[in-house]
Amino acid sequence: MSNLGLFTTLVTALAVLAMGLGVLGPGIGMGMAIAKALEALARQPEAEKSIMRWLLIGLAMIESLAIYVLVVVLIVLFRSPMLDYLLHK
Repeated sequence: MSNLGLFTTLVTALAVLAMGLGVLGPGIGMGMAIAKALEALARQPEAEKSIMRWLLIGLAMIESLAIYVLVVVLIVLFRSPMLDYLLHK
């Protein structure tokens, strides 16, 4: 396998690993937030509107972390400075 093929394979594998690890944190955070919101709803059903509003805002913030991970990984995947070096070598 050439240097370019090996490099491309390695970068792709690392990008997939980074996406998996990067989404793990927001996924756990979303699960914990939903669990706590359900506990709060079970204790105080009359506060449903307030709890749901804050839950949705929090989930949107957590989801933005996963989107940032995706954007950074795509930038690294498609614009690696090492790739230019290998192409011009």
